[in-house]
Amino acid sequence: MKRRFVIEAVMAAIYGEIMVPNRPVEYLLPYSTVQELYDMKENSEPVMPDPADDAHVKKKILEMIAFFEDSFNRKKIERAFPAPWKTSLPLVVNENVTFLVVNSIENAQYGETFDPIETELLLTSLREQVPILTDQLDFLERVIEHEVPVQVFDIEDFEYALEADEQVEDSKTT
Repeated sequence: MKRRFVIEAVMAAIYGEIMVPNRPVEYLLPYSTVQELYDMKENSEPVMPDPADDAHVKKKILEMIAFFEDSFNRKKIERAFPAPWKTSLPLVVNENVTFLVVNSIENAQYGETFDPIETELLLTSLREQVPILTDQLDFLERVIEHEVPVQVFDIEDFEYALEADEQVEDSKTT
């Protein structure tokens, strides 16, 4: 069974381990997070505090941009543009990882507490009924504090998050 998560595109560049899971994973990426990669490419601000890590992540961001700009992948993404909340066809990254780009629409539903990208992550999670994977602890805390009805995993708990649905399924069958 394929495990699904909502994530920001940059997380795939920063956290290489999520790109080599031990089982099939499908990542739902709000399109605005794909656009963020271009902002990061143009921005001279460091993404990571360590210069060597920063250079590595910026290289991975460029590779990810090239992946999304590949004509085959770009066509799949563009097909999702005509309608809000339409999802692209799967973009195969490797044998265990696929991306789905979501034409998410930020509607300010959580605008007082969450920024537009966070809101899109929340709305995508709610709409698709899949957990969010994040490295932003303050975001995770605000989700809990404001009782937003989504499941959120810290990126440090990725291995646990991969197995969390199996534990639920196992308990249903016993």
